[in-house]
Amino acid sequence: MATLLHLDSSLMPESASASRAVTAAFRKAWEEQHPDGTVVYRDLSVDPVPHLDALAATAGFSDPAGHSPEQAAAFAPRLRLIEELENADAVLIGAPMYNLTIPSTLKAWLDQVILMGRTAGVEELPAKGTPVYVVASRGGSYAPGTPREGFEYVQNYLRAILGDLLGMEVDFIVPELTMAHVNPAMSELIPLADASRARAHEDAQAKGKSAAQAAAA
Repeated sequence: MATLLHLDSSLMPESASASRAVTAAFRKAWEEQHPDGTVVYRDLSVDPVPHLDALAATAGFSDPAGHSPEQAAAFAPRLRLIEELENADAVLIGAPMYNLTIPSTLKAWLDQVILMGRTAGVEELPAKGTPVYVVASRGGSYAPGTPREGFEYVQNYLRAILGDLLGMEVDFIVPELTMAHVNPAMSELIPLADASRARAHEDAQAKGKSAAQAAAA
């Protein structure tokens, strides 16, 4: 049975969130192909994972048999998050750009699942080759050739973390110019924003379907 790990991190509900709307389209397409599949869902905004602390960090580098009761209690939720990642056939992440980078709640999840010697820094990476689809929405445009290209710290960062460090196959879906409808200074960009949104939804549906088909193969 195929498993999709779905993470959302937008502060806004789906009705007001570009990233949530697109991840929902991907998930719907995936579930239509896999009605008997399993979706592990985490809303990192509504139910954030704890920030990594000293107890959970040190526990990750020591033998579980030697954990203190406090270390064991701190490491248990971290281990659960790691196992969710390791057991996923595909991962879907909603990662809106906030202040040029990812939401702090998503960074907290990454800090929990990146464990040197287990999920990273080993020859046999457990998530190696696992497809991860990132919906990287943003209010403006940071595409190559735009004035803000140098301020793009979402795709560059997640490609390094998810791809280079964890060995996953990273694929981005990028709805941009999402502020065009609410920022008068961007009103002339509304047609481009609408086209970007439509393209993102089409990409999400196509990639959700193909991800499900690949998991079933």
